[in-house]
Amino acid sequence: MSDKAHAHSLRKGRFSGLGHAYMITTTVDDRIPVFSDWRVGRLLVAELRQAQALGLADSLAWVVMPDHLHWLLVLREGSLAQVVQRVKSCSAIAVNKARGSQGQLWQVGFHDAGVRSEDDLVRLARYIVANPLRAGLVERVGDYPLWDAVWV
Repeated sequence: MSDKAHAHSLRKGRFSGLGHAYMITTTVDDRIPVFSDWRVGRLLVAELRQAQALGLADSLAWVVMPDHLHWLLVLREGSLAQVVQRVKSCSAIAVNKARGSQGQLWQVGFHDAGVRSEDDLVRLARYIVANPLRAGLVERVGDYPLWDAVWV
């Protein structure tokens, strides 16, 4: 099955509710660790912050891993697919420019899970910010440069 066909199947039954919280995971094409360089990762962070500044989403927690992004957000405007696509598109342009490259940065599509309760929000935020620990990238969460959470 092609990436595009699979991405279409991921959208089936997807509902975007304004004011609803979602956990998003999206992966770099071919899992290339482009965000191993924290300076490149900051370009993605800037796009997450821009989405919030534009009123598209409230970022509750995020971590930029070397080859993927976890993002816990509350949707404020548009559809979830539109907001994620904007972040992916704008970050791809910025990353390609900084690296002197071109072409696709992100895999097609993304995974999302709706968050149902406040307890789930806190649990997911902890999962997100601890991702670098589980991956063995750092020994303490505070040592990793590419994460944030509103509770900290």
